[in-house]
Amino acid sequence: MLIEVQGPLSRLLLFSDALLDDAPPLSRIASMQESSIPLEREDGFVIGCSAAADEVETLIPPDIALCSDCRRELLDPGDRRFRYPFINCTNCGPRYTIVDRLPYDRPWTSMQGFTMCPECEREYSDPLNRRFHAQPNACSTCGPVLSLLDAYGDPLSVDPHPDPAALAASRLRDGAVVAIKSLGGFHLSVDALNDSAVKRLRDGKGREAKPFAVMMPSTATVLHYCDACEAELIALQSAEAPIVLLKKRAGSHLADSVAPGNDRLGVMLPYTPLHKLLFEQGPEVLVMTSANVSEEPIVSDNDEALHCLKGMADLFLMHNRPILTKCDDSVTIHLSGTLRQIRRSRGYVPAPISISNDGPVVFGTGGELKNTVALLKGSQALVSQHIGNVQNYGAYLHFEQTASHLQHLFQAVPELIVHDMHPSYMSTQWAMRQDVPILGVQHHHAHLASCLAENMEDGPAIGLLLDGTGYGTDGAVWGGEVLIGDAQGAVRFASLEPMPLPGGETAIKQPWRAGIGYLFRSCPVLPELPFMQGREVFQVLELLQKGVGSYETSSCGRLFDAVAAIAGLCGTISFEGEAAIALTEAAGGETGKKAFRFGLEEHHGRWLMLVSPIIQDVAAAVRQSCPSREISRRFHRTLIDCFKATIAEASRASAIRTVALSGGVWQNPLLFETLSLELEAAGYRVLTHSRLPANDGGISLGQAIIGRRYLAGHYEGVG
Repeated sequence: MLIEVQGPLSRLLLFSDALLDDAPPLSRIASMQESSIPLEREDGFVIGCSAAADEVETLIPPDIALCSDCRRELLDPGDRRFRYPFINCTNCGPRYTIVDRLPYDRPWTSMQGFTMCPECEREYSDPLNRRFHAQPNACSTCGPVLSLLDAYGDPLSVDPHPDPAALAASRLRDGAVVAIKSLGGFHLSVDALNDSAVKRLRDGKGREAKPFAVMMPSTATVLHYCDACEAELIALQSAEAPIVLLKKRAGSHLADSVAPGNDRLGVMLPYTPLHKLLFEQGPEVLVMTSANVSEEPIVSDNDEALHCLKGMADLFLMHNRPILTKCDDSVTIHLSGTLRQIRRSRGYVPAPISISNDGPVVFGTGGELKNTVALLKGSQALVSQHIGNVQNYGAYLHFEQTASHLQHLFQAVPELIVHDMHPSYMSTQWAMRQDVPILGVQHHHAHLASCLAENMEDGPAIGLLLDGTGYGTDGAVWGGEVLIGDAQGAVRFASLEPMPLPGGETAIKQPWRAGIGYLFRSCPVLPELPFMQGREVFQVLELLQKGVGSYETSSCGRLFDAVAAIAGLCGTISFEGEAAIALTEAAGGETGKKAFRFGLEEHHGRWLMLVSPIIQDVAAAVRQSCPSREISRRFHRTLIDCFKATIAEASRASAIRTVALSGGVWQNPLLFETLSLELEAAGYRVLTHSRLPANDGGISLGQAIIGRRYLAGHYEGVG
């Protein structure tokens, strides 16, 4: 942005200070340069037209939650926008989800079909008005309108309720499932205190047990249902308005089926004016879950909603402002004094992440699960919103659209596309079809590079990289790795002892199979344990004995699954990570004082963190009727001690005292907080994720960073 200003020197200095100290709430000033130019007498104040899209470096702001000024006007009977569900200003409202291309001007947004009335035009053109150049500016005279449709898509008579939002709120109180069009897509909503309504939503959505997020009207309500620290309350009330995972209060009268078997509840506050209106007359707490069939991307188009959500929703509360870019709610958790991303999306995307280097444009395609894509442009990384599991066809189409839109929006043509090494990933297949040079990088190397880049570090570091699945350079399934290196290259210093996974992918959905595989490899004689009862144990053993239908894995995620199954906590799962969550929940937030046995052993130039002794001791504990709480606590303590010992060996071998933690397992609060604290106490410098997820939602950045090293001729891969 270029600002030309003239006046007395004292006033110019005041102006310069005010630019930094009194900037608008949503402005972000990365740097500022000043220079003197010859004086030309001019009068008045003028904002010139935006440059052509290919000449600008403007960044699109994320979608921002309803501000306090607009909230006050929304509820003021004397205001001309009283109860107008699309009220916004320069400090709040839709941005990323309504823009098609740069420059960010109304003709290039989904507001192009709404011509401002004289009063809105006056506000839009007045530099002293809060709505000056607010592109979505509108009112009930000239802007988008709400409509309420029945389950068949027919307009619903709203008499005696002329307000569709008020009638929808009333029907929510009566137990209806309502599809609500929000900023980045539709939500499916029910009264969170009505257990039968929540169960009906679960049945329709095909979501057996995965927790639902809820929306609460105020922090006072949040504190009634949850324990929340000051930092968590600040996050809830921030302009980004993410879902925050909070500890449940005992005795909560929320429906049991909202978040079964979980001590945390995903909570957000109303972030649109429509949400605020629903709480004026609706239930005290609302389930607000993405409107989709499980694993499908969020529904965003009106016709799409009527087709895809038929049979799920009793009512459709929608509007006629198109959503150009799907964008799910962001999910966060406050750990070790920092708010951390689990799913980075609405409110944060497409805000750039600064990186420590400049260079050519590079595009990272991400992984298969929790997919995001990333674009490096200059010294900034533009990481997309959460896309999801691109094995799903609908999510794959979303991936293609997002990849194209990100490059189109920021006018950036990549010199290199970087993908995961796994040859069957849909993101890899897409990369191979592009007319651009490509590079495949190892999954866990991308995790390490992502953590370093987010922390503005060039490395090297000891990477403790723990997740469920990552294709290794040897063709095996990795997931419990210690790599030493940086974006240029890394050495696989250690890994968890490989274990068989009988049935392959089937064993991921049925952890009891993983339990049998781990016991088969670990125990000289297979013990008879309660979790085996009623299972097809002999068929699984036959696969293991013949060495068919199985693959080897060093995955930490699968280790959690196996222990959860052996301990009788979770034999089958309905969503990713369910078994690991059950095992962690059993610990009750504490680690044991006594660990199970583990070992470190050199094997063909690599250290193995031995899993067999752990499995043997877990089986023995089960046979001795040890409580699952104690097994979980001792298991967590064992992993912490094992990882600390391995890092100590890596540090002795490399003289490196910096440790990077990345991978989805680090979303485990007990493991993450305990180990990071103990590593710091031992004198290590610990790098972690906060602006990007530790899970696969962050690897697209690591891929792109590695790609830049490759283009510079500095890339060695993983050895």
